[in-house]
Amino acid sequence: VARRLSLRKHPECHSMAGGKAIEHLAQTGNRQQHVFRLPMQRYRNCDFSFSGLQNLVNQVIIQKEKEEGIQEGEILSCAKDIAAAAQHAVAVHIIQRTYRAMLFCMKNSILSSKNATLVVSGGVASNQYIRKGLQALADANGFALLCPPPRLCTDNGVMIAWNGIERLRAGLGVLHSTDGIRYEPK
Repeated sequence: VARRLSLRKHPECHSMAGGKAIEHLAQTGNRQQHVFRLPMQRYRNCDFSFSGLQNLVNQVIIQKEKEEGIQEGEILSCAKDIAAAAQHAVAVHIIQRTYRAMLFCMKNSILSSKNATLVVSGGVASNQYIRKGLQALADANGFALLCPPPRLCTDNGVMIAWNGIERLRAGLGVLHSTDGIRYEPK
């Protein structure tokens, strides 16, 4: 969403990563200006998917670009509102799916009701809006919530790359030749 909104060009966000830029703009945006249908509502499982939401947001951005007479890559006047609505939809989706997982664990006695803990990490855990929603969910269900400090909540790609560095240093599972490996960039 940040890339599609061209937030690197936004004066308030030019040096921020995408998720941080969305969170920053959403603070002063009106999430009720755009209401995005939540993903996967007909599926009664704990899976997450954001592709449908991404398509809905993209459609709104295209429509707003036409209305404002601007080209893709230019900043929309309603970027803050779109950021707020997208962030809210993501948060609600995560909270609903996490709640399903909590109910499943409680129903199947997977977790002790005495010290049940919800742990959230990765890039999503640095978003304070999502954290507050998950804290409310945890509190309402007698769970503790544990999140690393935001500075340690980095994108999984960084974690995977770090794992690769450590494996290379240790000589574990490292291929020294890429012959026979087929790959295609997206």
